Amino acid sequence: SFSSDEVIRKRLLIDGDGAGDDRRINLLVKSFIKWCNSGSQEEGYSQYQRMLSTLSQCEFSMGKTLLVYDMNLREMENYEKIYKDIENSIAAAHEKISECKKQILQAKRIRKNRQEYDALAKVIQHHPDRHETLKQLEALGKELQQLSHIKESVEDKLELRRKQFHVLLSTIHELQQTLENDEKLSEAEESQETQMETETKQ
Repeated sequence: SFSSDEVIRKRLLIDGDGAGDDRRINLLVKSFIKWCNSGSQEEGYSQYQRMLSTLSQCEFSMGKTLLVYDMNLREMENYEKIYKDIENSIAAAHEKISECKKQILQAKRIRKNRQEYDALAKVIQHHPDRHETLKQLEALGKELQQLSHIKESVEDKLELRRKQFHVLLSTIHELQQTLENDEKLSEAEESQETQMETETKQ
């Protein structure tokens, strides 16, 4: 059996399950003190039996704690194995997903090429022949030449209107200047007449 010091030391190192071991150890210490201070043989024997009973309870609790500890270690090993298996499964799934992505990209590329080929074939099918294209280009060239002549004519008219508008603005400016000069001359004459009337009255 364990000594009381060994029981207390292991209790402090292993305990933590809340099964009342602290109370048992305190009771064992008190029983030991009473056994040391017992006056009669009967009282000493009774305290001795209590200490043995308390020690048995502590040993049982410690054994149960060790069993739980061992079980937890085995569970931890089992969980680590399961975790590694899950990691391996995840890695395999990632590889499979990566391969599927590559296949999807390749399928999309093939589909895109096919669509481009179909579109190009439709364009080629509906494209006019060379003779028709040359006729259209010739017609467009004539139309472009006509539009160029129209543009030159419009630009000439615009330049003429710009010059006419400039002449008109100059004429308006000269007329405005003349009106201002006439107005100033009239004001001067009126001022002179008023001054002459004033002098006559004096």
